[in-house]
Amino acid sequence: MSKLIKLLAKNRRPAQPRAFDVQGEDVTIYIYDAIVADDDTAEWWGGVSAQTLVPQIRGIKGGTVHLRINSPGGDVFAAQAIVAAIRDTGVKVVAHIDGVAASAATVIASAADEVEMSDGAMYMIHCAWTVAIGNSADLAATSALLDKTDGVIAGQYAKRSGKSADDMKALMTAETWFTAEEAVEIGLADRVAENAPRAQASWDLSAYANAPKPQANAEPEHVEAITAEHRERQQQRMRMLNRINHQ
Repeated sequence: MSKLIKLLAKNRRPAQPRAFDVQGEDVTIYIYDAIVADDDTAEWWGGVSAQTLVPQIRGIKGGTVHLRINSPGGDVFAAQAIVAAIRDTGVKVVAHIDGVAASAATVIASAADEVEMSDGAMYMIHCAWTVAIGNSADLAATSALLDKTDGVIAGQYAKRSGKSADDMKALMTAETWFTAEEAVEIGLADRVAENAPRAQASWDLSAYANAPKPQANAEPEHVEAITAEHRERQQQRMRMLNRINHQ
């Protein structure tokens, strides 16, 4: 099973979550599920459908847009369509990361004028995935497309953070998970939300290589081994962040 299909399959919800809410002049958009391109995919796998959401966003004429995000990620091109619609509104956009913003969900967050994260929330960036089939020429073309996609995303992160696109690409390649404080330090978020409830995320993130893993039912020796591996990854991440922040 491909990683992208695994992500959707592991997080399939029987009912589609609320995605759009209007309160006076302000609009709240809930990215509280995987991000998918169309309504048929949302019907089968669940998820927030760009096909439905984008026309609603394009109907916004004023006020402030609040993006509330707790999403394991999904289709990056669907996320880019949502980003384009958000930017075209011309209104102020505030992203609130309530749980986890992983993968394509961070692409959406990057479109906001302000990004705040709840204490305990996480922000993950990585290189794009896809599902491909065909001959060597087909797969080479797919590889080239993925490289271009990574370049576009790295540029978006660089624009928000003030870091270089190359630095962002290195963090994407490493599949980097930021705490709220780390995301603020590197410039991907503006602040940790004050007086907000501690973030609670309930996604199956096993499709990702470096996602935090619950250890409640693990054997003690297995916990020790995983803890050592996680510690090493954390140290590598901190060394990379320190290098980037002190350039």
